[in-house]
Formats: sequence, structure tokens, C-alpha cells
Amino acid sequence: MHEVSHDAKPEMKILVVEDDRSVSNLITTTLRINHYAYITASTGKEAVTLCASHRPDLILLDLGLPDIDGIEVIRTIRTWSSAVIIIISARGEDSDKILALDSGADDYLTKPFSIEELLARIRAAQRRMQYIAGQPQESPVFTNGSLSIDFASHRVEVNGKEIHLTAIEYKLLTLLAQNAGKVLTHSYIIDHIWGGGVETDIVSLRVYMTSLRKKCRAASPGFDQIETHIGIGYQLLRENTGDGSLL
Repeated sequence: MHEVSHDAKPEMKILVVEDDRSVSNLITTTLRINHYAYITASTGKEAVTLCASHRPDLILLDLGLPDIDGIEVIRTIRTWSSAVIIIISARGEDSDKILALDSGADDYLTKPFSIEELLARIRAAQRRMQYIAGQPQESPVFTNGSLSIDFASHRVEVNGKEIHLTAIEYKLLTLLAQNAGKVLTHSYIIDHIWGGGVETDIVSLRVYMTSLRKKCRAASPGFDQIETHIGIGYQLLRENTGDGSLL
């Protein structure tokens, strides 16, 4: 285990779980240069122990660990921790990504990766955490760029214009909003919108998403907050205000 405290950013601690020493060194050197505090683990068991004792805000997790598969690590940690989990793995198949995301991961970065992309993913996770921390728990209104959702009245506005959604479209949009910045897989969305006992295929989901996007773009032609991850699912992108602060 290695922990950095000198000149580190106090608001964020990162757990790096990687058994390949060269990759671990690359990641930790990057974190140190950019003033992130971190601790490291090289096995799944060590990762779970450190997560419980140090309570990291973000976990960079390799799936191919020597003792426990990374998927099992995710599932174990998710029983008690809401830390952001970003997978960094050589497994690049869609099925691997879907399994990791469905198990509780928030993002997925495939090896080989660029340092710039890794830092961008970390910054995105940090913005999401800061937004969640700053949101009043009682606030019934979600605001993200031009999108506004009043959960109490079920009123949705884009660019100040009210849009009228079907019950399914509204549930889809609110599910994405409640998980803003996180990739939601097709199976996750289908399970949460229609329930496990209802047979709804991905084609039907795409039809609803197309209709939802069309209505949003009718109010604001440049609306592009809903991002498609081909073969995986959808994500509501977290947007900044004009002055750079999160809404």
C-alpha cells in the first residue's frame, strides 16, 4: 500500500487497484503530478480492505486481478460504498463493459489508454461528486444546462419551453437525470423502467429514446445531453453553466 499526502488535493482520495506494476506506476505518477491523494492495492482482497478502512472517493479498478475477479470486487464494494468506480481493463468487449456497469461500475476505460483521457474521466467524476454534494436533499428540481425537471409537478422544460412527455418517456428522462454522468446499460434501464418481469427489447427502448430526444430538440435544436453508447446503453451528460460552475 502506498499513500500520498504531500501537496495533495484534500477533497478527493483515489484507490488504485492494479497488479501490473508498470501500469500502476504510470497511474500513480500521473496522480501525484496532478496533486491527487491516492492509495494502491494489487489484489482484490487488499482493495476491499483498503476501501473499507480509507473510504476513497474514487476507485480505479483493473478487472484482471490475481486473486478475485474485478467484477466480484465491484459487487462487494457496492454493498456498502457509493464511491465512484472507473474500470481500467484490457477487456474491451461490450459484454465485459456491460457486466461491469451492471455490477455497479460508473465508467469504463480500455487499455491501452491515454493519460489525458484518464485525467478527463477523473475530472468528470469529480464534477459529478461535487454536484451531488452541493445538491439540497429536499430540492425537487433537477437542472442541467437547458434541461429542467420539476419532480413534484412532473414538469419538464428545455431551454425554458415546457415539453410534454409520455409516462415512459418521463420515467426514462428522470432515471437518466438521477444518474447524470453515469452510463446506464440497456438491461439496467429496462429493469428499472418496466421491471424484470416485463419483456421489453432494446429496439423498443431505442424507439422511446428517439422520441424523447426528438421532443427535447424541438424545444432546443442543439440539445445533445443524452449520449448513446453503442451496444451498451445511454448517459445523460453533466453540463456546466456559462461561468464554468455546476448547476
